[in-house]
Amino acid sequence: MKTSNVLVLIFVLLYINASTEWPTHTVCKDDNLEIHYKSCDPQQDFAFSIDRCSDISTHTFNIRAAIVLRHSIKELYIKIDLIINGKTVLTYSDTLCEPGHSKLIFCGKEKGEYLYYEGPVTLGIKEFPQGDYTISAKLTNEDRATVACADFTVKNYLDY
Repeated sequence: MKTSNVLVLIFVLLYINASTEWPTHTVCKDDNLEIHYKSCDPQQDFAFSIDRCSDISTHTFNIRAAIVLRHSIKELYIKIDLIINGKTVLTYSDTLCEPGHSKLIFCGKEKGEYLYYEGPVTLGIKEFPQGDYTISAKLTNEDRATVACADFTVKNYLDY
């Protein structure tokens, strides 16, 4: 019996090491809206969820996000691309952390620290675009190292 348990454990470890992609996670799903994400950082996955899909239409909704930092974040930059039919149609970038000017509570955190955020988020847009599309988001630090990266797949049929 012990030999079979060891073989199963070895198989699982080999399978995990052989895997080249992180799994697709469901953020939320209801009749009118589905959001899924997959980490595009080959070395790290992270946790992200929204309480209820229907809350997105209110423009302020509660999220939960967690990650163990592989890189320190004295400076943090975000780049977001809206991709429709494989083509980038909109790009947004911003500085989230820099010396003397930080927009987030976790600016200045060090490599190895566990970050967890639970609370409200307000989008600066009035309507979430309808249709099927991808939102690619990448956070990088002052060394241009990837702090977190994800591709979000959105299927939105909400009628605002």
